[in-house]
Amino acid sequence: STPLEIIIRRLITHNGSLSVAAYWSLCLSHPEYGYYMNRNPLGEEGDFTTAPEISQLFGEMVGVWVAEKWYEMGSPKRIYLTELGPGRGTLMLDILRIAKIVPDFSTSIHLHLVETSPRFRAKQAEILKDYHVTWHDDLSTLPDDAPVIFVGNEFLDALPVEQYVFQDGKWFERMIGLDVYKNFTWGLRSSRVDFDPPPYKDRAVLEISPARESVVLDLAVRLHKQGGAALLIDYGHDKSGYVDTLQAVRKHQYANVLKDCGEVDITSHVDFGKLKEILEQDGLSV
Repeated sequence: STPLEIIIRRLITHNGSLSVAAYWSLCLSHPEYGYYMNRNPLGEEGDFTTAPEISQLFGEMVGVWVAEKWYEMGSPKRIYLTELGPGRGTLMLDILRIAKIVPDFSTSIHLHLVETSPRFRAKQAEILKDYHVTWHDDLSTLPDDAPVIFVGNEFLDALPVEQYVFQDGKWFERMIGLDVYKNFTWGLRSSRVDFDPPPYKDRAVLEISPARESVVLDLAVRLHKQGGAALLIDYGHDKSGYVDTLQAVRKHQYANVLKDCGEVDITSHVDFGKLKEILEQDGLSV
């Protein structure tokens, strides 16, 4: 067993089964044994590869988009360029390479990175050594006295989901408990929330992510107050549906979500349809 498995097993024994979101959060973000606290998951040696790691063209295209937005805003003298979950800092380095080419743009940039992993922060500091960087654990400490441009590549999919299963005409929340051998196992408990019934068969799965919705609402509040734009890139769908997209990845292969806690990446597809709805209700154009 991994050290984190032992901790989670003890937790379930004492407090009862965990929601998918609680289990996911522990696996990725436990302060000592969480996946993002300990591992260097990117690249061939790691567990997955993101687009910026494959080609600098990806980041440079994002850089062109950022410069264009700055220009559309009337080329403000100060802009907070903020990346959410910047990985090794590769994407930001490519964005800044483009910024250098645009007169006045590079001098207007104040660089902010939202990153919780000490290991990633060290890597970002190394890659972005020629720039002045301010790090944040979350958005609350970001200054708000100038326009902001947010970029997040494969950031939303790291935020946990809850899962609900429709069965016998009722919704149940999907939980993680222990079987008689003390192995992790899936279970269901009556849901306190009643969603609309799905348009089709029993066993339909509904994924919701209060964590993703909350981040997107934070961005909306910031954009209303400061002006600016956000670019969020991820795997996902533009219409909400009933589908189980929970998955684990290790060494570029699918892995078992319930095994090797703290050593596999857990992710799911982003419901962009739902996020778009939230943002449009909040008066933003998407």
